[in-house]
Amino acid sequence: MRLLDPRTFRDACGVFATGVNIITTHCDGHDHGMTANAFMSISLDPPLIAISIAEKARMLEKIQKSGRFAVSVLASGMGAVAWHFAGKPNADLRDLFDTLDGLPVIRGAIATFSAIVHDEILAGDHTIFVGHVQSLAGSGGDEPLLFFKGKFGAMENTRTTAACLLQVETELMW
Repeated sequence: MRLLDPRTFRDACGVFATGVNIITTHCDGHDHGMTANAFMSISLDPPLIAISIAEKARMLEKIQKSGRFAVSVLASGMGAVAWHFAGKPNADLRDLFDTLDGLPVIRGAIATFSAIVHDEILAGDHTIFVGHVQSLAGSGGDEPLLFFKGKFGAMENTRTTAACLLQVETELMW
């Protein structure tokens, strides 16, 4: 079996653009958060989502202890918030949290989900938490913050792009 260079593997995965999320929980009387891009929907019935947390992340133990987590999908202008929870604290950022179902969520996020841990799966150097969604909320209208090739960014004019795709799709149907 051929071994892959971890940096090469990471760079290859980095060309898959993802949304940027803050994973939060409440444990031992404190709110905890971390930036992550490993989030996805799993099932509509029941409503399940999944997050992936590195074994070295402090958040792993906090979610295991609380049995709950929340996901806040960041809007395109929230790069400073993403960096804050990615280990580069910004003292100028204050009053970041709202509450959803008793869990901290990021104020101004375009979607938020609160979940109870449904399953925990060890996968290499990460743990995948499958969460049963209890509540969700969304402000709507904003574009998501994206992560691509190690940088934060935003989508280009999605209304124009959507209109072009619709036009192409319509032309292909004829």
